[in-house]
Amino acid sequence: MNNPIKILRLCWSLLLLSILSPVGSSIKLNVTSNTSICDATSIITKGILDYYEGTRFNGTVGMFQQPYYWWKAGSAFGGMLENWYLCQNDTFESLLTDAMLHQAGKDYDYLPENQTMVEANDDQGVWGLTIMGAVERNFTDPQGKDVPGWLAMAQSIFNQMYSRWDTGSCGGGLRWQIYDWNKGYNYKNTISTACLFQMAARLGRYTGNSTYLKVADKTFQWMVDIGYIQLNTSSGRVFDGAHIESNCSDITKLEWSYNHGIVLGGCAYMYNATKSPEWGMNTIKILNGATTYFFQNKTMLETACQRPDRVFCNNDQRTFKSIFSRMLGLTSVMAPFTSERIDPLIVQSAEAAALSCTGGFDNETCGLNWLEGKNDGYYGLGEQLSALEVIQNLLIHKRPPPYMAKTDKNKVGGVSKGDPAAGTKPKPPPKKEE
Repeated sequence: MNNPIKILRLCWSLLLLSILSPVGSSIKLNVTSNTSICDATSIITKGILDYYEGTRFNGTVGMFQQPYYWWKAGSAFGGMLENWYLCQNDTFESLLTDAMLHQAGKDYDYLPENQTMVEANDDQGVWGLTIMGAVERNFTDPQGKDVPGWLAMAQSIFNQMYSRWDTGSCGGGLRWQIYDWNKGYNYKNTISTACLFQMAARLGRYTGNSTYLKVADKTFQWMVDIGYIQLNTSSGRVFDGAHIESNCSDITKLEWSYNHGIVLGGCAYMYNATKSPEWGMNTIKILNGATTYFFQNKTMLETACQRPDRVFCNNDQRTFKSIFSRMLGLTSVMAPFTSERIDPLIVQSAEAAALSCTGGFDNETCGLNWLEGKNDGYYGLGEQLSALEVIQNLLIHKRPPPYMAKTDKNKVGGVSKGDPAAGTKPKPPPKKEE
């Protein structure tokens, strides 16, 4: 062993082993203990903020480092906001407020100048779900002259997105892209339309305004009629989208957990708002499809890109389980008849996710494949977010459900200031740089 090259190789191997091997994480999750759950999510949140630009010198408030796109910031703050509520932990309350306001844009519609040339409908939609979470969880309304409440911002996002409902091709739906110069403008995808569907359902439930519920019903029915959502007698599938050149008939039959999750959550909110047996059945069918496709041994996985022999999930796809986990939790509350099915899956997946959080120099970095019972060597913002959301949803029944607007009859409720007309003023598109 006197050969310096061999010694160097041995040292390098030991270093890699120390990074990838689970040498004992400080995340010791007890799924029945609120303290244990919140301690675990606190550690995971620290890992999330390792990627955050907003607290760095010259960093952009509300943005995460490359290669993480703007929509992932919206998803991250949505998960952190849920943690604020479920763990009653205000450590990052100011950070959340600053980040969400900084990225709201000058018109508070989540079309900020730093995104206007590239922003897509699904980007704005994911932020919309986060802002709707702020409304329903009574996250303190922004302070300051001429700054609208979270509800008004959510209504602005909804109005902007619904103004893009496109009957000129495929009979309706939303295009993936907002602007025609971006690749994918000719693709109508489920995620964009599903975000609109869920926003409408949540606004309808929160405000009591049936107009929103009618939009939600119309949006869901379009996805069923066009074939993006396929329902049979007991189950449902949710596909990715199609191109307008084929009248949306060339459906990309990939199934992603966040598409299923957002459709599922929208159905559950519609059931909660209407108590309609039809919406109850829609919820059950989508849930049956999701639990069949996205779980193995009761443990969550991103089936379309996770395989036993290899993983080829890209940076976007490695984030999808975070949104899916949040939607499963909300569904179990909005449609209580689903909790018997959902809750054991969250417990098993949370335990498996915690076992993956043994990577990195700190032995606390979370991995992608929760089926391995250890860290698999993958790491990133998506892995941290997914672990955060599935673990904190162990607490989903320990706190009051999402609020509806406070009224005389509903004395305990949300108090965010709204504006149903927000975002309805025509807005010229940005000028494309030559």
